[in-house]
Formats: sequence, C-alpha cells, structure tokens
Amino acid sequence: MTTKLATAIAAFFLLASIAVIIAISTVQVKQKTYISPGLKYGIVLDAGSSRTTVYLYQWPAEKENNTGIVTQTTKCQVKGPGISEMNLEAWNSLKSCMEDMKSAVPPHQHKSTAIFLGATAGMRLLQQKNKGESNNVLTSMQDYLRSLPFDFHNASIISGQEEGLYGWITVNYLMGNFLEKNIWNAWVHPHGAQTVGSLDLGGASTQIAFAAPSDATGEDLIKISLYGYEYNVYTHSFLCYGKNEAEKKVLAELVKTSSGRLPINHPCYPLGYTFIISGEDVFGSECTKNVTPVWYNTGKTFSFIGQSDPAKCKSLVMKIFDLRTCNTTGKCSFNGIYQPPVTGDFMAYAGFYYTAGALDLKGSNSLEKFNSTMWSFCSMDWKTLKKNYNITDKHLKSYCYSANYVHTILADGYKFNADNWEKLDFQKEVNNTSIAWSLGYMLAQSNMIPAEAKLVKLPISNSVFVVLLFLFSALTIITLTFLIITLVRIFY
Repeated sequence: MTTKLATAIAAFFLLASIAVIIAISTVQVKQKTYISPGLKYGIVLDAGSSRTTVYLYQWPAEKENNTGIVTQTTKCQVKGPGISEMNLEAWNSLKSCMEDMKSAVPPHQHKSTAIFLGATAGMRLLQQKNKGESNNVLTSMQDYLRSLPFDFHNASIISGQEEGLYGWITVNYLMGNFLEKNIWNAWVHPHGAQTVGSLDLGGASTQIAFAAPSDATGEDLIKISLYGYEYNVYTHSFLCYGKNEAEKKVLAELVKTSSGRLPINHPCYPLGYTFIISGEDVFGSECTKNVTPVWYNTGKTFSFIGQSDPAKCKSLVMKIFDLRTCNTTGKCSFNGIYQPPVTGDFMAYAGFYYTAGALDLKGSNSLEKFNSTMWSFCSMDWKTLKKNYNITDKHLKSYCYSANYVHTILADGYKFNADNWEKLDFQKEVNNTSIAWSLGYMLAQSNMIPAEAKLVKLPISNSVFVVLLFLFSALTIITLTFLIITLVRIFY
C-alpha cells in the first residue's frame, strides 16, 4: 500500500468519524427539541354491586405498539353501598374521592384526563329488574362526572364478558406476560411468555378467563390485540353467582325445604349463632325471585340457627349449581355452559382471595390442605370462631359457606383437581397494584388515545445511540490504525 493511498484511507475514516460525531450531536439536539410530553392520566370508577372504587392510572404519552404502559397511581374506596343504592353517605364519600383525584392530577392535565365509569353485575341486575331506574342511576352519575374538570368519556354498564376479559388483561399485565424490559431498558414482548388464567369473584357475579387454543371458536371466545400480539381468550361471566347473590340462593334453598317452619337449621352457619333476615332480602333479588315459595307472604322474616355441619354445608351449596347438564362434548363447567379444559396457572382474586385469606390459605396450596382447613373451620362453633378470628360478625358467620362455595365452583364447576389445584394462586395484589378489571379496561381504552410524537431516549436506553456510539468507536480505532501505519511508512 502506498503512502498516498494509506493517507487517503485514513482521511476517509477520519471524515467518517466526524460524520458520526455530527450524527450523535444531532440526536442529542433532537432529544432537547422533542421534549417528553410527560404522562397522561385516566380515571376509572369501578361501580360494583356492593361498593365503588375509584382508580387513577397514568402512562407515558408515547405508547408501545398502540397500548399505553399503564400504572396505578392511587385508588379511593367509596364508603356506603354501590351506585344502584346510592345514599347520602355514598355521595359524600364519592365527592371526597374525586377531590383526591383532582389533587393527584396536575391542574394543567385535568382537561385531558379521561374519566370512565364502568358498572358491573349490581347494575346488570337492576337493569333487568327496572330499566328505567337503572337509566336514572346512570344519568345521575353522568351528570355528576360531567361537572368535574376532567374529560368525561362514558358511564355505562359493562357486560360480564368484558369484565372477565379486562380482569384477564390486568392479571397478565401485572405479571409481565405482555411486556418486559430488555438489556437496553426498552419494552419488548417476553420470549416464550405464558399467560395466566383469571378468576374474579364479586358480590353479584363471578368470571373465569384464560387463553384458549388459537383455533378455538365460540361465543365465549374473544380475540384481542395487545402490544402487537393477538390472543384468543375464553371468558364467561356467571350472573347471580357472585358471593352475595349465591348466598341468597342458599338461603332460598333452605327456606323452600323448610315449608315455612321456623327456626331453620343452617349447616353452614356456626353452632350457637342465630340469624334473622327479611323475606325481601332473600326473594327480592332477580337471582331468587323464580324460586319464591307459593306460601311466602311479603313482609315475612326468617330465622336461622347455625349447625356447624361441614358435610351438610357442602351438599347444600352444591344444590345451587347445575352440575349434571352438559353438552355432548363434555366440555362445560356448570349450568350447561361450554368451557375448554383449564390449563396452566390461574390467579384467583377479589372474593376468592378474601375467602382464602380468612382461612389462612392465601397463595398456593394443595387441594388436600384446602379441604382439611375448610372442614376444620366449618366444624367450629360460634364461640370458638369469635375467639380465634378477628373478623366482623357479618363476614365471620358466612365464611364456612364462602369456603364451600369457592371449593364447589372451582373443583366441581371449573374442574380443578388434586393435580392442578396448586396452580391456583389466591392473591389481592401484584407488585403493590390491585388486581381489578379496571386496569385492563384502562389498558384497552388507551388504544383509543392518539400516540404523541416519538421521543429519542438517551443515553443508553436508545438503540440508535448505542449503534452510533459503536460506529464512532470502531471508526476511531480504524482511523488511528491507518494513521499509525502511514506515519511508520513515512519515517521508516
């Protein structure tokens, strides 16, 4: 190689290095030019059958594959009953919660903060019972939410299928099954990630949702796209099988078989406990009106005496489920509803968690442990329960029923058994974030919010910068090498 040629090559690489330096400088200038638009906020009111919870979510204005990276900022529990029975206490508490939201969102972001209200099974039942009244409730909520300084989107009753799907999205999002950060600190789809099934138990309905084979079809299967990937999700909601409404079914079954004779023995309630309830509280629900005895008179009350009989309690609870009717394929849960076989891990939350937690069965346990703990709990009398558990009377007296309900729907209904029971994880939160359908709802709704200008992130979190830095280093080394070769040829 001649000296002139070596000099020319060295000069070329030197110019190339200068070009890369200019490119890096341009990127740095761009970073200053495209200032991050910051965070966007969204508020979701989870209007459940027995209570309302207000969640505040936030996400970067730049989105990943058209879906925001949403995190829970804060939440506020509204005191009093659900919106179908709003009283003064509940209204005052709701207004207090919304003041908290105003304080949590920067004032200049108020007008761009989307607010949604999603009503669930309690309002679904009210809509069945009295559509005019349910419309009035929604109108009142809409008028109030519109009066706030936020961007009101809607106040509606979501379907049970939506509730189940959004719960499934929440669980898998929180567990990192949709996104994870790679070594460059960028969000990517996890390689080989498996989704987790979702089990939600509310006061008036319960939902199951899990990923099904891609070729599975049916009215309970939904295809959804998140972060650039498609999922085929089986989800079904059982109205009237929430924990509270199912307990009314149990009480109705006992009343029906008593033929009006009082008091009525209740095998699930603890021995030494007596309970009086109005007939309206049992048969006034849309879930029990069709089983009202012909001899029942409005205004009648019923008294129950606890028996602490675990075997009879299990038999009683099973009566509210139709476990015999099934389609020809045998793939169903209960009440003749089609369901593919459950596979993989499941997260059981809300009422499932609170029931398991009361019996100290949080997390994962064997079916044998669940059965033995439930049997032991249901065998205790009222005095022993009061001594051993710091739980309010209202809930303590029903936990034997709740445990049998959870066991029946999971084992006899959804077909979990000794082999896969340990794949059930009873949890309330994941990474300090509540497991609730509202987060999945916010994730889905964020697809409707336009993405802001793309940002150039520096220093090492951006792949463009890394590539340019590598090129600069390589070209610098090559340039120095040729300069050394040239100098050696000149002087030697």
